[in-house]
Amino acid sequence: MPLGLLALAVGGFGIGLTEFVIMGLLPEVAAEFGVTEAVAGYLISGYALAVAVGAIGLTAAVIRLDRKTVLGSLMILFIAGNLVSALAPTYELLLAGRILAALCHGAFFGIGAVVAADMVAPSKRAGAIAMMFAGLTTANVLGVPFGTFLGQQYGWRSTFWAITAIGVVALVGILLLVPSTRRASGAHGAAAARTSSTPPAEGDPVLLAGATPSGTPSLRTELAAFRNPQVWWSILVTVLGFGGMFGAFTYIAFTVTEVGGFATTSVPWLLVLFGVGLFVGNFLGGKAADRYLTTSLLVILAVLTVILAVFALTATSQVMTLVSLFLMGAFGFATVPGLQMRIMGHAQAAPTMASGANIAAFNVGNALGAWIGGLAIAAGLGFTSPLWAGAALTLLAVVALGVATLQERRTAVTPAPAPLTTVPAA
Repeated sequence: MPLGLLALAVGGFGIGLTEFVIMGLLPEVAAEFGVTEAVAGYLISGYALAVAVGAIGLTAAVIRLDRKTVLGSLMILFIAGNLVSALAPTYELLLAGRILAALCHGAFFGIGAVVAADMVAPSKRAGAIAMMFAGLTTANVLGVPFGTFLGQQYGWRSTFWAITAIGVVALVGILLLVPSTRRASGAHGAAAARTSSTPPAEGDPVLLAGATPSGTPSLRTELAAFRNPQVWWSILVTVLGFGGMFGAFTYIAFTVTEVGGFATTSVPWLLVLFGVGLFVGNFLGGKAADRYLTTSLLVILAVLTVILAVFALTATSQVMTLVSLFLMGAFGFATVPGLQMRIMGHAQAAPTMASGANIAAFNVGNALGAWIGGLAIAAGLGFTSPLWAGAALTLLAVVALGVATLQERRTAVTPAPAPLTTVPAA
């Protein structure tokens, strides 16, 4: 395993910690600044919006720069944002620090996914992407509970100081261990030669480049990838598939306490169980995507639909809740490496912008799923309704991926038939 992947994973860990740990610190933040819980919640929604903006806007702005330099610069932005948050004397400055840190989130994972895939053999690229995202899942398993505990014991600012230190470690690792990727290698040149209308075959390694024939990254080349309908199909599947899982997860505390009968004090440990599922699913999903990309995505999304529906039907059983939480996390995050590989594969010679757009799509899915789940609860459908809404969204993702796959096969280039050999008459 290239050590550069470990540096990217540390960066992903810090970013994941920044995104999620605030959920456990909102009461302390609201109390210190004298704001309502709803206003304090803008620290979450504002972050998510900034992620989507940064994923596309920042990626487009730095497309011609060396990716290693960009990743280092994004980590400096991340450090600055968390430093502002740790020192913020007012709520407004805390929100500004959160937004500053969030701007690097989407671009870091979007560009980092391309860099991670470039650091390994073609047959191991989804696994490399999963390794980078392992930092994000580890943040859920270990970082968030520890960060919440640290904030409760020593004040919420101590958590942001700790995240700032993690950012410094990641920055040093990126500068020392991640290779420069300005120029396209021979493998990249092969990728650039492929037409954007020709999809990778099932199990065929995807070659990445993100460069013009001369080897210099080009925004025009990157944007041209969006002419391929399969790129848009990939974005749609990401929004629906991840939105289904996250919509159910958003209200999971209400589901497990109000329906499952768990004590409120049990919620952090239940979230740890969910986080373990994320970690396992991310690893196995990367392995599966490296071998059978489309098939694995269809199977994982279909099984996730069933899990969400079964969870809704059995939410009154604490045993089934434990099983469903783990499986929901595992199958929900098992889609991530494959979804990221699919869009980069169809973007082919220009994967960077498409990769960033898919990171934005994950966050759009988060917002969509949470919004629909909230509507279902507001309509009086109960605290299992977000699970049903999530199952419906995930089922739509299966349908969308199925349609996209059929369209992909119909438009694939059919090899010309071999010429007939004329056998002379005896």
